[in-house]
Amino acid sequence: MKTINLKEAKTTLLAIIEAAQHGEPTIATKHGRPAAVIVPIAEGRKLLRDDRPSFAELLLSIPHELEIERDRSPSREIEL
Repeated sequence: MKTINLKEAKTTLLAIIEAAQHGEPTIATKHGRPAAVIVPIAEGRKLLRDDRPSFAELLLSIPHELEIERDRSPSREIEL
C-alpha cells in the first residue's frame, strides 16, 4: 500500500485513481497522519455494504416481547 501526503495527492489524483483501478490502495496523509484511503471500488463496497440490519430490525427480530418500564422518577432536582 502506497502512502502519499495530501498536497502530492491533490496533484496526482488521476494517477492514484488509476492505481486503485488496478488494485493498489493509497493512503493520503495530512501533517504526517493518515487522513484518507483510496481503495479499489470492490474493496470499498465491502466496507460500505448495506446488507447489515438496522438496530430497529435487530430489536424487532427478538423472539419474545420486550417488557420495558419507563422510570418516571426525576434524575435530579431542578430549581426554577
